[in-house]
Amino acid sequence: MAVVQSIDLTKMVEKLNLKNETPDIDMAGMKLVTPEVNRPALQLTGYFDHFASERVQIVGYVEYTYLQSRSKEEKFPIYERFFSSNIPCVVYTSQTEPEEAALELAHKYQVPILSTPVMTSNFMAEVIRWMNVELAPRISIHGVLVDVYGEGVLIMGESGIGKSETALELIKRGHRLVTDDVVEIHKVSDDSLVGRSPEITKHFIELRGIGIVDVKTLFGVESVKETQTIDMVIKLEEWDKDKQYDRMGLQEEYTEFLGNKVVCHSLPIRPGRNLAIIVESAAVNHRQKKMGYNAAEELYRRVQANIAKKS
Repeated sequence: MAVVQSIDLTKMVEKLNLKNETPDIDMAGMKLVTPEVNRPALQLTGYFDHFASERVQIVGYVEYTYLQSRSKEEKFPIYERFFSSNIPCVVYTSQTEPEEAALELAHKYQVPILSTPVMTSNFMAEVIRWMNVELAPRISIHGVLVDVYGEGVLIMGESGIGKSETALELIKRGHRLVTDDVVEIHKVSDDSLVGRSPEITKHFIELRGIGIVDVKTLFGVESVKETQTIDMVIKLEEWDKDKQYDRMGLQEEYTEFLGNKVVCHSLPIRPGRNLAIIVESAAVNHRQKKMGYNAAEELYRRVQANIAKKS
């Protein structure tokens, strides 16, 4: 079941390197619940209809210079209404700083004021991107997520079928582990799913008969990755001689997570098959298809042309 998340305000401060201009305000327990932001241009002129007060409020250079042109008598009632609107926080960007009236009312209504030297447009893009990932609906599934040639490959299958061993071989071949055993899938848009590891199991792989292996320690920081878009799914399953497996790949199969479809391949397991090389080949083939080349369609075209030529 998908769960809509909230973010601790302190986490945003830490991740985006924001300066806390109101250190006396206790931010513990303060939450962000929407990935959208608001530049309070109209609000600072006194128009508060349709004010999106639940969003992070961003004061850029334009808002700052406008406020500097107003007298204290004009600004104070607007500040009062602004800070009393139950806003989560205010971020000053582009090397601007809050004035005393803003700080006074921020303390009165317990609204944190933060600042960053980053330009307003750049900061907005970054904070929206980050919050979209953090607040996205998510589920946790059993599997292994690996970055193979830039393609996010989610390996699924029954417990003990060889998912972790395949991931370890891929890591030895220069690819990167995102997570083993538990994959947190975030729906960041109608087209994109992002996978990551729970903090408690990050960088660890469980190998039956050996135990827990720390991939980052054994193979170095280049062997792991924090997050990865999920581009395809490979399901490992026991070989069934009575089952018909797709040998051409003309028709794509899909699986669904959080309403998003992802290309899915079922891979039968038999002794002697090098799963790592097969996964590599599947990832490269998937990239080729995204670039407009489909090997199965090309073979079909050649066969049809040959038949037409003979007839």
